Amino acid sequence: MSVGATGRWRGWRAATRDALYGPEGFYRGPGGRPAAHFRTSVHASPLFARAVARLLRRVDSALDHPERLDFVDLAAGRGELVTGVLGALPAGVADRVRAHAVEIADRPEDLDARVTWRSEPPPGAVGLLFANEWLDNVPVDVAEVDAGGIARHVLVDALGNERLGERITGEDAAWLGRWWPLPAVPGLRAEIGAPRDAAWAGAVGSLARGLAVAVDYAHTRASRPPFGTLTAYRDGGEVAPVPDGSRDLTAHVAIDSCARAGAGAGPATRLYRQRDALRALGVSGARPPLALASTRPHAYVRALADAGEAAELTAPGGLGDFRWLAQDVGEVEIRGLFVDVADHEEE
Repeated sequence: MSVGATGRWRGWRAATRDALYGPEGFYRGPGGRPAAHFRTSVHASPLFARAVARLLRRVDSALDHPERLDFVDLAAGRGELVTGVLGALPAGVADRVRAHAVEIADRPEDLDARVTWRSEPPPGAVGLLFANEWLDNVPVDVAEVDAGGIARHVLVDALGNERLGERITGEDAAWLGRWWPLPAVPGLRAEIGAPRDAAWAGAVGSLARGLAVAVDYAHTRASRPPFGTLTAYRDGGEVAPVPDGSRDLTAHVAIDSCARAGAGAGPATRLYRQRDALRALGVSGARPPLALASTRPHAYVRALADAGEAAELTAPGGLGDFRWLAQDVGEVEIRGLFVDVADHEEE
C-alpha cells in the first residue's frame, strides 16, 4: 500500500513519520506486526522478559518496595514484553505492579487485562520504564555532503528516490556540529538525532522516581558510521528503505546524544553492551553439565535450549552488541542494579 504521492519530495523525517505512523503506515496497518518482519530480543527468547522482570525487582528493592510499582513498556508492539514480565514476577510483586503498554496501534484483543494500553507514557510513574527498540523508529532527517563540501538535507519520494535539498542550518546544523560532525567529503551522510533526543528526554521526564532504560542498536561519537545507517526490514529480511508504508524504516541511534538529553532530569547515566547487562541479570549462554542429561534428561534439554537462546541474546556481532542506556530518576541510586558488568561505558 502506497503512502504519499510519487514525485513529492520531502525530508526523511516527514516521509518516515507517514510511512510508519500515518493512517496507512506500517505500524497502523494489518501487516504492522513486528515479529512478522524482524526479530527483536523480545521475540528471540522468553529469557529476555525474565531478565527485565529481574531488573524490575531490583528497582523495586532500590525504591524500598513502594505500594505501587510501575512497569512502562515503551513501544510495546503486541504486548509481548509486558506479558512476559508479568508472568515472570512472583505474586507478591505482581500484585503491586501497574503495567503500562505504550503503543500507537490498537490494543490486542487477547492482552492481559492487568495491562493498561496507552499512547503516551503515564506521568509520574514510580518504577521501571523500558524502551526496547523504540528510539530507532523515531523518525529523523538525513544529511549528506554535496560536491562542494556542504551538508544538505536528503529528500526522498514515495519510491525511495533521493535528491539533495537545502543546506542544513539552525538547530540541525548545531546538532550535527556537536554530535556528528561531517567532514567536507562528498557523499558522507548522517542521521540528525535531535528528535530522538527530545523523545527520550520526554520519556525520562515522565518518571517521578525509578530507572529509565533504552535498548537499541546504536553508536557513539567515537564510532559514527560514515554513510549513515538508514535501512528497512520486511518479511524477515533487510530491504531498501522506501517510505511507502510496506516496511519498517529504521536507523541506528546516536545513543550518547540521547543520554545527554535524558540527563537533563538529573539522573546518573550508564551505557552497557546488551551481553553484559543480560549476564548481570542472570542470562548465561553456558551449556548445562552433561551429567544432567543422564539424571534429569528433560531438565537438560530445557537448559540446553535456554543456553542456545541466551547465546543469541548475548552474541557479539548480533543482539549482544545492542546498547543499554540506563538513567536513574529522582532521589534514588540504582547504580548497583547491573552488578559485575565488565564492559561498562561512561559517556
